[in-house]
Amino acid sequence: MTAGCPPTAEPGIAGRLAAVGRRIGLACARAGVPPGGVRFVAVSKFHGTPALAAALEAGHRHFGESRVQEAQGKWPPLLERHPGTALHLIGPLQTNKAAAAVRVFDVVHSLDRPRLAAALAAAMERTGRRPDCFVQVNTGGEPHKSGVPVAEAEALVKECVGTYGLPVVGLMCIPPYGSDPRPHFGLLRALAAEYGLRELSMGMSASFEAAVAEGATTVRVGEAVFGPRPRP
Repeated sequence: MTAGCPPTAEPGIAGRLAAVGRRIGLACARAGVPPGGVRFVAVSKFHGTPALAAALEAGHRHFGESRVQEAQGKWPPLLERHPGTALHLIGPLQTNKAAAAVRVFDVVHSLDRPRLAAALAAAMERTGRRPDCFVQVNTGGEPHKSGVPVAEAEALVKECVGTYGLPVVGLMCIPPYGSDPRPHFGLLRALAAEYGLRELSMGMSASFEAAVAEGATTVRVGEAVFGPRPRP
């Protein structure tokens, strides 16, 4: 760096992306997962264009957002400059935002109720876009958290696929804060196997290595890449 010039965001973000990638690779090796067998979604919600541009320039192409309107506002010019980038919706989705979500996102991780399934199916029919879907399971039974209860998960998966024809590829969970995540990851893995689903979206900055050990095929890592999340 030239003397007198302030540091830029790019080296830090690029370095952290590489560090997380190496840790995922080591976790895959320990779990007997082939290299590249786990998709790394960098959670960029609430972060601005400079941070996203730094990650894109470093070669990263999978990003997670929690709000449809935020993604609509900041991503279109970046997507034009970086084709092949995939956006993942990882936050709760209101039914009235389903059509916008189908237009913006390539993967929806938070399908958790029949009304949302119906709205997504209608939007896919209108737009011709079919983003992959994960059914979110509330493995901790937390009353204020999104996700279908464990006891109702199988019925929802069947309804999503059989009634609405949605491209459900797997299950997603967010374990209770402060708890050991591994039992939740193990439960999600068992449910997916029972339902014949191949993909598992689980594991965040503090738990992605444990998630890989339990069979994750997608991890969602934000703070370890972008630093503390700014207030929205």
